Amino acid sequence: MTLADPLPRAALPALGTADADGSWPAPDHYSLAATCFPLQRGDGDPCFAPHPAGLWAAFRTPDGPASLLLTHAAGTLRARAWGDGAASAVASAPALLGLTDDWSAFDDEAYLARLPRLVREARRRNPALRLPATGRVVDALVPTVLEQKVTTLEARRAYRYLVRRHGSQAPGAGTVAPAGLMVAPSAEGWQRIPSWEWHRAGVGPQRSDTVMRALRSAAGLERLASRTAQEAAAALQSIPGIGIWTAAEVTQRTHADPDSISVGDYHLAHFVGYALTGERTDDAGMLRLLAPWRGHRQRIVRMLYLSGVRAPRYGARMTVQDHRFH
Repeated sequence: MTLADPLPRAALPALGTADADGSWPAPDHYSLAATCFPLQRGDGDPCFAPHPAGLWAAFRTPDGPASLLLTHAAGTLRARAWGDGAASAVASAPALLGLTDDWSAFDDEAYLARLPRLVREARRRNPALRLPATGRVVDALVPTVLEQKVTTLEARRAYRYLVRRHGSQAPGAGTVAPAGLMVAPSAEGWQRIPSWEWHRAGVGPQRSDTVMRALRSAAGLERLASRTAQEAAAALQSIPGIGIWTAAEVTQRTHADPDSISVGDYHLAHFVGYALTGERTDDAGMLRLLAPWRGHRQRIVRMLYLSGVRAPRYGARMTVQDHRFH
């Protein structure tokens, strides 16, 4: 999803009084689009919508659902929210905006000097990139499980279908918030989805069973947000069907984990190997290459993606499979 350049606040649409409101100084050169990009499951994610100066997001909080508008204008980051969960949504905004993510050790001159040139150059061009932390484990876990062992296109299609069918309209959708903005199902809502709906969405029994199994302890999952990323990842991997890749993809979003690596990703090891050496590698090779920067390996990966390097593709692409009529 592409966000427009920040506009002067006077040019923003008039939305009336929000149920909760907060603002913070934006770091120099801050990019709301680049920071929040990992949270969206593609351009068609029904829980996000563009705004001329930022982004709409809809989600559940402990106090109820909320529609949250994040904007970046005139050097200020602002969060306005509507719905029963508005206050909780605004309280979560600094972490979601990456404002609690500390890059000072990474940006130390001595540390930067140890980094590959293309990583240093990517950081120079993106000096205010932050890693976002949502603190919402269920919201991150379900779409990540749907992405296991299938193409991104297939997983995102399934997620859109299920949220549209079984989620709920976001607070103020069609009035203050964009029409069609949705809140994903609650843990109980995901568990109530019948087997034939998973089938129609193209989600096989292995993935739907993993979702159901994990959400039986949904309250425990959400408590993982208050633990370290490493503790949360270990707890997630104790659930059958959730491995190192899924746990890493979740904690990257929930905890802004600066070190987690998605071992087992279909493309990542090849990309990292090519970016750093000009040659493809496997997971073990990727971990060896990133080992000198343990503690910041996810930051390194983000910089590699922003460097503009693209690894050549070899062989057949992963096939999009349709399980709905079998």
